[in-house]
Amino acid sequence: MTDITHDTVPDTAVGGADENRRQVLYWRLLARLFDPEEQPALETASVAVVEDLGLPSALLDPSVSVDSLVQRFPELEAEFQDLMAPADDDEDSAEDGDDDGADPEDPRERVRRAALVSKLLLNVFSTGAGDVTARQMADWQRDAGWCKRALGTEGAGELSGTLSALEGGLVRRMRLREVLADSTLARALTPSMSLIEQLLRDKDNLSGVALANAKALIRRYVDEVAEVLRTQVQQTSVGTIDRSVPPKRTFRNLDLDRTIWKNLTNWDPESERLYVDQLFYRHTAKRTTPARMIVVVDQSGSMVDSMVNCTILASIFAGLPKVDVHLVAYDTRALDLTPWVNDPFEVLLRTRLGGGTDGTAAIALARPKIADPRNTVLVWISDFYDNRALMTDFQAVHRSGAKLIPVGSVNSSGRQSVDPWFREHLKDLGAPVISGHIRKLVFELKNFLA
Repeated sequence: MTDITHDTVPDTAVGGADENRRQVLYWRLLARLFDPEEQPALETASVAVVEDLGLPSALLDPSVSVDSLVQRFPELEAEFQDLMAPADDDEDSAEDGDDDGADPEDPRERVRRAALVSKLLLNVFSTGAGDVTARQMADWQRDAGWCKRALGTEGAGELSGTLSALEGGLVRRMRLREVLADSTLARALTPSMSLIEQLLRDKDNLSGVALANAKALIRRYVDEVAEVLRTQVQQTSVGTIDRSVPPKRTFRNLDLDRTIWKNLTNWDPESERLYVDQLFYRHTAKRTTPARMIVVVDQSGSMVDSMVNCTILASIFAGLPKVDVHLVAYDTRALDLTPWVNDPFEVLLRTRLGGGTDGTAAIALARPKIADPRNTVLVWISDFYDNRALMTDFQAVHRSGAKLIPVGSVNSSGRQSVDPWFREHLKDLGAPVISGHIRKLVFELKNFLA
């Protein structure tokens, strides 16, 4: 209650004036975030506040990056560090008489901090509209870096998703080819789904340094997603222990606990030794039948998120023992990408996003691959706004004994529009459409392989 009173009803006239100045700065921030047009009264009042604090007027100009500001006024650099981080030790410092720095509860100091915080938030969250140049993108990235440092480790972690979304929006508006031609700028980009989509759509128009940087970004993203998916898949077991096969008598297979337990009757108390008559080994042989996984992915523009995720997921399952993975991508034509299934990077470079959709071309490639139906799973990823003749093929696959897993989306949001007609008919077939996070597909595939 004491803090609330201090904030809302200052004890002195000076404190009250400082609190009003602080409110002016934050009202200006809100106004500029929702409307880039200046509000003359708020701008004039804010300039007066900043000048009274002895701060440069450039602090109020969103076109001036924090980097530029700090270069011109080096004394501000230390103030931006951990500016918005939780100050857990303030009370302890006050009790200990630690007076090394300015009192964060001093009314005038609170106004100064509000001015610096407003600068950071306005530069990062007011991203404007229209085309974004390479210079603007680089400035925003550096401002976002300042914002992360100001928030501290914990705060930066909580805001990372928001900053990635903002960067994705800028990527969609930027002159991407110009950025890719500059290796320094390209390395500063954060790989994201929106950026990968842009790169895949534009890769045929890139060459030289720009193409090399585009490939490097795609590979970085593939590696990052693969690491996450691999942890979800790594517990997958294929087959069960076959106890009819004698265990291999190697030290690696020695069952030490069982060996000791079975030989306890040979314990000699006088010599304190255990005499071992028989060694026991673990059974490790598994009775397995190779499982075939056929992944068919709609590569039309609306399915790019699923295309990327499923390509990576297919490569991970392809690395498991006794799993034979085939990959087919399609729009109005189908392409068998199985030779490259172990390298999702190469698969993505061979995709052609966009165009129409006709799954009958893909099923013509997929059905001949179903040689042992009981040991085959067909994973079909699409929004199913497709040729309805495809339903006859799905029914034939289901009748053959192969497992059909139709998937409407495998992305981070789990939101995907699926054709209601196909959704209803697939449900009636006993193969309801999975729609949600990619973990759902991983779960279904693990159950099939176990």
